Amino acid sequence: MSSDAASSKSRLVFIDNLRAVVIVLVMMVHLSITYGGEGGWYYKEAKADTLTGLVLTTHNIINQSFFMGCLFLISGYFTPGSFDRKGPRRFLIDRLVRLGIPLLLYDRVMYPFIVYWLGRHGVVNHTGSFWDWVGWYYTSFQIGQGPLWFVEALLLFSFAYAAWRLAGRSPTQATDSDGKRPSALSLTLLAVFLGIITFLVRLQWPIGWSFGPLNFQFPFFPQYIVMFVLGTIAYRRQWLTRTPKTMGRSALLLGAGFVFVLLPVLMLLGGAAKGDVSRYVGGLHWQALALVLWEQGLGVLLTVGLIVLFRERLNRQGRLARAASDNSYAAYVIHAPVLVVFALLVRDIHLYPLLKFALVTLIAVPLCFAFAALIRRVPGVQRVL
Repeated sequence: MSSDAASSKSRLVFIDNLRAVVIVLVMMVHLSITYGGEGGWYYKEAKADTLTGLVLTTHNIINQSFFMGCLFLISGYFTPGSFDRKGPRRFLIDRLVRLGIPLLLYDRVMYPFIVYWLGRHGVVNHTGSFWDWVGWYYTSFQIGQGPLWFVEALLLFSFAYAAWRLAGRSPTQATDSDGKRPSALSLTLLAVFLGIITFLVRLQWPIGWSFGPLNFQFPFFPQYIVMFVLGTIAYRRQWLTRTPKTMGRSALLLGAGFVFVLLPVLMLLGGAAKGDVSRYVGGLHWQALALVLWEQGLGVLLTVGLIVLFRERLNRQGRLARAASDNSYAAYVIHAPVLVVFALLVRDIHLYPLLKFALVTLIAVPLCFAFAALIRRVPGVQRVL
């Protein structure tokens, strides 16, 4: 999520494009929760009908399997080069500016006003005055609110990487002669490893559990940590540019099988089709184990498949794509208030929830990028966003 991709001498346009698309998916997941999909978000309208709930929840499950892990992989990929070019001091200052300032502004300015404003519109309950609420919030230890948990985690991961390098770790750049490319076996082992670790984590912290002070959802963090680390390795071994086309194509085909064959079977056999999802979220249940293996398997397949697809077919930019990639980070930072405000403005327009989700997505998502572009025109803002 940094500008290092854009400033690199060998700009990887397909990664810029992929990152922008994944950020659009993040916005769509939050809107799908608004209109009936499972998940946590600031604002939800009335409970959706069965079809809408099924479609939007499936949409969220598929995206959750890979999209944040993919963003951590991309961020990890550009971290070693940034450290090499800038050195430890400039690297850490840059991370504090580009990650710390948006995190601080969202936590201390945007988030408390969003929540209080929602309270004034009857969406959440608050007692007392605005200043009572703000006073309580500012004296509580809470950071990484809303979507900015990702920025917070990335800041911590960047510090960890810098510490690792300062401890004397200086890996050298791999060459084509090394032959160290991802194999089908290594990807399978990765998916199984992530599945097992995630299953063990969810024995203690099931889906829905969050570490409040940092707003970290530990049930998903094994993938995030591993993907960031793999991103730093991928940079040295040039995996993003060297993964074979056939592997990407096979990954997408297998991913389709995971979605259209394995997921329905898992839902039918495990009881989700009858509305019981309690055994999927964690604990010693075969449903929880099956879900994490499906989830991590699909996450690996989609990540690899999309990287290769974008590299081979979407490695160019027109004016619109360039604008979207340039403003994607800023759009991510500001998308929560934009989506919430827009959804509340149209909440009295009564449409079938699935249709309303589609229409709001078509309007609100471009608005996020448009507002981001305007904000970035303010002098000095591009240094941060």
